Amino acid sequence: MIRVGYGMDVHRLVAGRDLWIGGVKIPYEYGLDGHSDADVLIHAICDALLGAANLRDIGFQFPDNSDEFLNIDSKILLHRTNELIKSKGYAISNIDATIAAQAPKLNPYIPSMQQTMAGVLGIDADALSIKATTTEKLGFEGRKEGITAYAVVLIEK
Repeated sequence: MIRVGYGMDVHRLVAGRDLWIGGVKIPYEYGLDGHSDADVLIHAICDALLGAANLRDIGFQFPDNSDEFLNIDSKILLHRTNELIKSKGYAISNIDATIAAQAPKLNPYIPSMQQTMAGVLGIDADALSIKATTTEKLGFEGRKEGITAYAVVLIEK
């Protein structure tokens, strides 16, 4: 049995926070605001995986009103999400993700993101596609107010 999942996440850029995307710390003057480390890419991937396995979403599994998840490294959430889908007999076939950000430029960090997340998930980095795009200065991403990530996953039993 194969199943497809789709995930999307968005966080606002703010001063005074580190910028974590795909499990990699990106040098930038702003970071993403959130209860955890606000790793928008990992959160979108978690939602896609959880949805594919019919396990609700990241907010249900890891509530943002729980002190347990305050400032948590999202790589831990990704690992726990993978364990949840494995508990239902599923394995990741592939992941395709897109990050929408006007700044900073993310392309130089994509190989590191792939290696980092593939390591957490125990999959080949070739099974994890990550793309970065701008919004041509349109919308909140274009105004550098926030970053959005989208993910599609294929899991199989």
